[in-house]
Amino acid sequence: MSDIDEMNVGLKWYVAHTYSGYENKVKTSLEKIVENRGLGNLIYDIKIPVETVIEKDGDKEKTEEIKIFPSYVFIKMIMTDESWHAVRNITGVTGFVGPGSRPTPLSDKEVIDMNIEDVKVQLSFKVGDEVEVISGLFEGYDGTVQSISDDLKTVTVLVKRGRRDMPVELNASMLKLKSRN
Repeated sequence: MSDIDEMNVGLKWYVAHTYSGYENKVKTSLEKIVENRGLGNLIYDIKIPVETVIEKDGDKEKTEEIKIFPSYVFIKMIMTDESWHAVRNITGVTGFVGPGSRPTPLSDKEVIDMNIEDVKVQLSFKVGDEVEVISGLFEGYDGTVQSISDDLKTVTVLVKRGRRDMPVELNASMLKLKSRN
């Protein structure tokens, strides 16, 4: 068993370093290799994170995609000898990000922070439900969900304080559905 096979930690995001301007060529080449060699069970997704910028010059608008991480390609894969060689031997790839020759997978937090993968969020509560605040300044308080942001990250809750309800905007992770007895 090789060093690469021993590093297999399952399906994770890895970062390949490329020559400047080769990101799209590397992505296209890797997609062809995955298709031709039948590596779809090892290499699942390839991304080059970009942001769309609209430049305005008087009446003219120019839309341009700018690479957020130039010279890097993000690859969701299972690290094996076969998948490592498939990526490493593409023209334009200089190596994987990691100490020495050991590719290091991105942590789940890094994937979320860099917005590489769309994470599907499902809340256990909806508008009108009674919730309990489980962390933060209002920990231990109960309230009613008044609204939920489109990205499902923030929730406005009418927190019961004395005789008044006070609207408070909280992170969705700070709340749980109040159990009904």
